[in-house]
Amino acid sequence: MTTRAEERELIREALRLLDVDRFALALHDPSFPADPDEDIGRGSPYGYAAARFFRFARDLGFSAILLGPQGDLSEGNASPYDGACFSRATVSIALGPLVRDPAWEGLLRPETLASLVADRPLGPAGRAHHRYASAAVRCALDEAFASFREKRRRGTLAPALASFAERLEPWRARNIDWIERDALYERLAREHGSGHFKDWPALDARLFAPLPGDEAAAAARLATLRSRDAQAIEAHAFRQLLAREQHAALRVVLHSLDLVLYGDLAIGFAPQDEWSNLSILLSGYRMGAPPSRTNPEGQPWGYPVLDPACARGAARTFLRARMTAMFEAYDGVRIDHPHGLVDPWVYDATAADPLAAVQRGARLRSSPDLPDHPRLAAFAIPRPSQIDRDLPRYADGWVRALDAAQGDDYGTLFDALVEAAQARGRAADTLFCEVLSTLPAPVAAVLARHGLGRFRVTQKANLDDPRDVYRSENAEPADWIMMGTHDTPSMWELAASWRAEDTRAAQAAYLARRLGAPGLSAELVRDAGLLVAAKLADALASDARSAMVFFADLFGLRERYNVPGTISDDNWSLRVPVGWETGYFEARRRGEALDLRRSLALALRARAAGATGDLETLAARLSALP
Repeated sequence: MTTRAEERELIREALRLLDVDRFALALHDPSFPADPDEDIGRGSPYGYAAARFFRFARDLGFSAILLGPQGDLSEGNASPYDGACFSRATVSIALGPLVRDPAWEGLLRPETLASLVADRPLGPAGRAHHRYASAAVRCALDEAFASFREKRRRGTLAPALASFAERLEPWRARNIDWIERDALYERLAREHGSGHFKDWPALDARLFAPLPGDEAAAAARLATLRSRDAQAIEAHAFRQLLAREQHAALRVVLHSLDLVLYGDLAIGFAPQDEWSNLSILLSGYRMGAPPSRTNPEGQPWGYPVLDPACARGAARTFLRARMTAMFEAYDGVRIDHPHGLVDPWVYDATAADPLAAVQRGARLRSSPDLPDHPRLAAFAIPRPSQIDRDLPRYADGWVRALDAAQGDDYGTLFDALVEAAQARGRAADTLFCEVLSTLPAPVAAVLARHGLGRFRVTQKANLDDPRDVYRSENAEPADWIMMGTHDTPSMWELAASWRAEDTRAAQAAYLARRLGAPGLSAELVRDAGLLVAAKLADALASDARSAMVFFADLFGLRERYNVPGTISDDNWSLRVPVGWETGYFEARRRGEALDLRRSLALALRARAAGATGDLETLAARLSALP
């Protein structure tokens, strides 16, 4: 009988022979499992069940974990891509350790945690409950902070917690700018009854970028708030250092498992970050997604845009600080929508119809003479003669070939990320860029300077177009390849829909041809589990040296994690299924969860033609595993 450790080594050897250097399992914080006695309706990567989950991932052969953005969230918005730039998500703090870990001296009473667990919403099954969990964690952390203050006042802190207290003050002093601003924002949001500063009185809305003549009043108001809300600022610092201490403990666990940890740098700004950084943001414009093959209508995201006038100064400094913080927490970083740092698609922020406005938008730095966006001419890098007028302005070829100096100009902000990585001793390829269907020439030029690739999401491949960017045969070594992401349907949902739409035969024929096994086509039509395994095999047999699997695809889930452009309580809420520790293997035996061994055997055989016997030998060993 093959042991779990032996199976793991076979899988890692298969990945080595396939030249896959990085094999990541992706999931966001709320999706993690939790033990029944600490489950408040949302997962956490720092809980006791999560520690077992990481061992599970390691034993399956993954070499990396990719988390979503971990910025602090409001109770009313579960999207991790709307989180804070510097404050970590306190809703992700695991409460169990505050009760049971001796290092925290029982800062949280067992009965408090038990009550919060008992009161959590029970449905729908398999979904996180962001609003309840946010309120529950806030209640628990208020108690923990009060307990901490009381123990400190009495001088009864045990050694571990006393050490935390000693670290708290110098850490707070080093990070006081963002700690203070985020804490004050929360207090003002409650005072004014709105989570967005646009609804506040004018002075408070522009405290850090006062209008001419308001400078003295703003300074006086800030001084009043700092004094009035000193305890709230202290509490925010406590929560934030606690979040970082749990994250540091996670890094130790992952290191012991030989797993690397990747984070996610969101392109958007939370309201508190926009409020405190108005001076480096461009007024009058918002960032969105232009029309594209996979998103023909475009999307008005509503995110603020960094002002090109600050690109070599304050905006660059801000980005460098963000990336430095990221590399203090992660081994590598996914860059969400790098176009936003190079040449974002922007639209009129004042338009009554944002969707219509985004469809009439333009590239911020590639619009030298558009009559409907005359203001953008001041920011343009290419000359009018370098624009291809026969193409729509969102087309990848809208800007013709650039000279070296123009490439440098486009890369000013992105280069700050690379410099921050290098300052931490990391190579540029520890950044990986979420480039999907659109790769405008300026973005391509900036990524090429650093040897970085794009994402290839194979479920989106157009089988009728050999040049389609999502097809695995077009992947290059620097690319990341995957069947799906957090924004796409699961492969199991698609496999079911393909049968209903009678497209499974075309998919099966394509995969059988790609895998060098024409006789496999009929079996792929009949067997959904084999079809999904073959889809991953197609990706692993490509030239891309980095691959990712989203957790929903691993567990055979047929529900969506996120439907882009929609707001609902179901979005961002799908979790690892209950009973996952045995349930995954049972589902795998039934062909209802992704069998990585099957995928690797198919990929090895696809590569085996004309190669050494090692590939076929290992494929046979993987195929023989029970």
